[in-house]
Amino acid sequence: MQLIVFCGIQATGKSTFYQQHFFHSHVRISLDLLRTRNREQRLLQLCLETQMRCVIDNTNPTRAERARYIEPARQAGFSITGYFFQAPITEALVRNQQRPAERQVPEVGLRATRNRLELPRYAEGFDALYFVRPAVNHTFDISPWQDEV
Repeated sequence: MQLIVFCGIQATGKSTFYQQHFFHSHVRISLDLLRTRNREQRLLQLCLETQMRCVIDNTNPTRAERARYIEPARQAGFSITGYFFQAPITEALVRNQQRPAERQVPEVGLRATRNRLELPRYAEGFDALYFVRPAVNHTFDISPWQDEV
């Protein structure tokens, strides 16, 4: 039983990473797809009740936003892994412009998310944390997270 929580501004590769690494093993829970918090919460609850592995594919920029997933998953006995997607805002803006028009996020939205971004910490309830950087040809560099002491 595993809950994976993605964290990072828009256009840093979270959904692509999901497709490459978790598509065949984990349910994807995404506000972009589900459109409402109610639907998102219901799908999360179903995954927890049925002990289905899942990925939260949202920006999750703050500790409080991540807690809405971590706390119930912890109570359900899930292990919790976080992936922090890091990229300079300039790179995210370029990738955002390369998306189809209907999937582009307004620049003000990317900047607002970046301004709210709080680095994840093990103290939030994570069992494992990873740092992810977009690399060439839609690949990623992944390294273990090092909490600051």
